[in-house]
Amino acid sequence: MVLDRPMFSLMVPRLIAIYLSPAATVLPSSVTEAEAKAHAGLVGDRYFIGNGTFSNATPLGPGRELTLIESEALQAVEIEHGIRLSAAQARRNLVTEGIRLNDLVGVKFRIGGVLMEGIRFCDPCAHLNVVTGMALLKPLANRGGLRAAILSDGFLRVGDEIHVTATAA
Repeated sequence: MVLDRPMFSLMVPRLIAIYLSPAATVLPSSVTEAEAKAHAGLVGDRYFIGNGTFSNATPLGPGRELTLIESEALQAVEIEHGIRLSAAQARRNLVTEGIRLNDLVGVKFRIGGVLMEGIRFCDPCAHLNVVTGMALLKPLANRGGLRAAILSDGFLRVGDEIHVTATAA
C-alpha cells in the first residue's frame, strides 16, 4: 500500500532534523543548526568537504549539495515493509514534515531564510544497502527524497518553516 496524501497537509511544513557527516563511511550526526553555502552544500558535511561517496566520481553540481527526505517516508517504510530506518541511516541531510518532496522538483522553496531549488528525486542507491545492511531500493522507491540546489547562503535550524516560493522556469 502506498500512502497517498496531498502536497501540503494542514500542518505548516517544517524542517524537523538536520544531519551532517564528515566522510562517506561515517554515520551522519544530528545537529540543531547548519550553515548553508550557495552552490556548495552544508558546512561540515561530506559533500561540502569533498569526502562523499560520489565526490570524485561525479562533480558536485546542482542537486549534489543537499539531500532531503520526508519523515512520512521513513514511517511508511516501517509500516509497509517492517524496516525501521532511522533518519541518520537514510543519509539525507534534511528531514522534513508536512510536504511532498517529489512535488518540489523544478520548484524554488525556502527553508527558514535559505532559498533552494528542487533538482531531482534522490532515488536510493546500492551504496545505501551496503552501509545500512538493509534492502532499501524497493521500500524507498519513489520516496527516497529530493536533491536540491542551495541558491542562497544562510542558516538552517530545526523547526524552520518550509515555503514554496515559485516554480522554476
